[in-house]
Amino acid sequence: MALVVVIEDERDLLDLLEYHLSKEGYETFGSLSVQPVQKLLEEETPDLMIVDRNLPGVEGSEFVRDLRERGIDVPVIFLTAKVADNEIEEGFLRGGDDYVTKPFNFKELMHRVKAVLRRSKPEESDVVRYRDITIKPKSHEVFIGDTPVELTKLEFDLLMELVKNRNIVLSRDQLLERVWGDVGDYQDRTVNVAVNRLKEKIDPDKSKNYIKSVRGVGYQMC
Repeated sequence: MALVVVIEDERDLLDLLEYHLSKEGYETFGSLSVQPVQKLLEEETPDLMIVDRNLPGVEGSEFVRDLRERGIDVPVIFLTAKVADNEIEEGFLRGGDDYVTKPFNFKELMHRVKAVLRRSKPEESDVVRYRDITIKPKSHEVFIGDTPVELTKLEFDLLMELVKNRNIVLSRDQLLERVWGDVGDYQDRTVNVAVNRLKEKIDPDKSKNYIKSVRGVGYQMC
């Protein structure tokens, strides 16, 4: 699940953007200013940012230019009312990957989001990394550090689902549907047993605590 950050100083539009992105399956982090985003970037790297240029305290493209100078290369789509040719050129020169002018079509914006993410993460299907776990989906290989770990197909699919959704808690029902395909007479215990077996393989001495159990809800990578 890609994390998309939206910086937009109009609350109603911010809420609408988050709604449409969530409908497309993205995790969102919405903010009315750049300050909360600065703090987020200290701990996490989003997959994409949608940035208004008319923001309180700082012009959006100047904020992006500062990120680029600091070596932060998160893809950026400017979403703005600045429509003059020189302003559009300025947006790209300061680090924008795409430029959408207001008013805009939400459906078109979602297509642009998908296109930018596709261009920016061509390697995603080859290698997936989380902490010291390396997953190679095409060959179904898993490494903890440099050490290979043998997983069954079910365990591999379960690990992939947890890693892809590491920022949220997945319920047992969600895991049953996405990993087992919701076929057969499965129960919560089925998920519990599989998760415990996966834990034993990727964290045999229980020192890394990759998978957190959330009582009464489900599981989350941590």
